[in-house]
Amino acid sequence: MLFNSLDFILFITLFFTLWPFLKGRKNLRFSYLVIASFVFYGWWDWRFLFLIIASGLIDFLAGLAMTKFPRRRKLLLIISVIGNIGSLALFKYIDFGIGNVNWLFGMLGVEYRLGLTGLILPIGISFYTFQSMSYTIDVYRGQLQPTRNILHFFAYLAMFPQLVAGPIVRAKDLLPQLETIQPTTEAQRWQSLQLITWGYFKKVVIADSMAPIINIAFNASDPSPVSGYWWLIMVMFALQIYCDFSGYSDIARGLARWMGYEFPLNFNHPYGATSLRDFWGRWHISLSSWFRDYVYFSLGGSRCGRTKAEGNMWITMLVSGLWHGASWTFVIWGGWHALILSLERLTEWPKKLARLPLGRHLGAILVFALVVVGWVFFRADSFGQAITIIKTMFSFSAGEGNWIMEQLGAKSLACMLFMILCETYFYFGLDQVPWERSRIIRIAQPASVALLLAACVFVRGPGSAFIYFQF
Repeated sequence: MLFNSLDFILFITLFFTLWPFLKGRKNLRFSYLVIASFVFYGWWDWRFLFLIIASGLIDFLAGLAMTKFPRRRKLLLIISVIGNIGSLALFKYIDFGIGNVNWLFGMLGVEYRLGLTGLILPIGISFYTFQSMSYTIDVYRGQLQPTRNILHFFAYLAMFPQLVAGPIVRAKDLLPQLETIQPTTEAQRWQSLQLITWGYFKKVVIADSMAPIINIAFNASDPSPVSGYWWLIMVMFALQIYCDFSGYSDIARGLARWMGYEFPLNFNHPYGATSLRDFWGRWHISLSSWFRDYVYFSLGGSRCGRTKAEGNMWITMLVSGLWHGASWTFVIWGGWHALILSLERLTEWPKKLARLPLGRHLGAILVFALVVVGWVFFRADSFGQAITIIKTMFSFSAGEGNWIMEQLGAKSLACMLFMILCETYFYFGLDQVPWERSRIIRIAQPASVALLLAACVFVRGPGSAFIYFQF
């Protein structure tokens, strides 16, 4: 069930109509959350409910067994990890692995080929397997006491606002919240409405309006040879994926807050980052912190010397790239970010540049450009296409003066410029100045929400699924 669908509007209306009457008693609240979440997820394909239930049962039972059989904790953790990674590998990476084996057979002159499975990738499997796995890891580390109530556990694991695209909420953060219900204030509900509205606007107006132009560029049989065209396309894609994904996170956080729960901030204006390390502290924060805590630190982090720390960082970024998709282009995307992070650590250029006049702003522009180049590998259909686009971007070839409006369209350009202005506003901290809290702004807020809602209805782009559903 998509957030940007009529089905979901009807679903969420019914959910919040019944929520005040069912949230008071703990087990009734848990049951209602689980049933609603399973309906939400099963709306796409009810058969995959068995997968999330099986994955959750493994971790729920493993957590309980760790307290009952403490000497078997490591074995139980291994079973949990194998169960989660195994299901992820089967549905997401099996055909990728078979394809690479067949390629190797061809290189060696072997005529035999393995058949592809053609398995459908369940929506959100990468998110809920990581969320479920973090539960048993935290129990194993002694950072969390396992819940003995299976409804409590599945209310955490399958909670519908963040089930299929995050943010990845840790059990130690959400399980205690689910134990009680906090009445929401009028101010909280108003903040929730603002967050939800802004999320929908970013998705259905900004991201969906730019998507057709970007798709045309990447699907063209004869790609444009104009350098400026591809720079604008990639800036559009950078803003599209940001608005698409952060829009989903905003809607999820707003819905949870309306229910009385708090999800962590998942995006913090990442394109204002002045270093790539800063970027990863702002982009998809719940995932980057997950990889930091459960992969990088588990490998030893920076405690094992500089060389080993670099190796741990590279492994983490390459695995992060592979998490995003079963393709070598995603691995290369992770490697590109690892390379820039290594150069930052080696040269400390962000700190040195920040000491110069306007150095901080130049650093932000440079980081944005490096991220945009990386997005080429993320979006491209193949390695060859990515290299062709990057070569064109740096050929600095010119085209006729009318190509911008003809090929990119006024609406896409307007959306791009609007988001650049919005992010510039936050980059310079204008949201923190005293006039932002003035009476005029407070009066203007309802009008702005109404305007954004009207735009979502009348100026929306072609409806499409959220980009991160494919991961």
